[in-house]
Amino acid sequence: MENQHQNLFDLQVDQEVSGYLAETAKWAKFLAIVGFVMTGLMVILSFFAGAIMTFYASAMGGGGMPMMGGGFLTVIYLLLALLIFFPYLYLYNFASKMQAALRSSSQEELTKSFANLKSCFKFVGILTLICLAFYALMFVFGLIAGLAGAMA
Repeated sequence: MENQHQNLFDLQVDQEVSGYLAETAKWAKFLAIVGFVMTGLMVILSFFAGAIMTFYASAMGGGGMPMMGGGFLTVIYLLLALLIFFPYLYLYNFASKMQAALRSSSQEELTKSFANLKSCFKFVGILTLICLAFYALMFVFGLIAGLAGAMA
């Protein structure tokens, strides 16, 4: 009951919470750096994706992807790399600012840190909603195509 009447000004970052935040920041920084490396590899792969698809399509008898061109795949992979770059950037900024806030006991750095964490989750949340909407559309169009095929 007492916690319901507690306001935000009564909240404190004690040693235990500080330890949790420090460990969270370390893992967040690790995940962000791995994400940056994976994004870089995706960018490098994007420049070879068209050539790889053309090679496999010609080895399998042609058709399909080479008609669109390798440039199309390169652009798609670069756009995907750009899209996944931002959550990792927000996560890295969260970790760096959290570590700085804990070192210097800076409320301003702590606030900036949590603002970056909020941006990371907001970006991933919106991206998830967009993906779910595409899945729903694909499901509906699949049903329509299936019904149309069964009627014919």
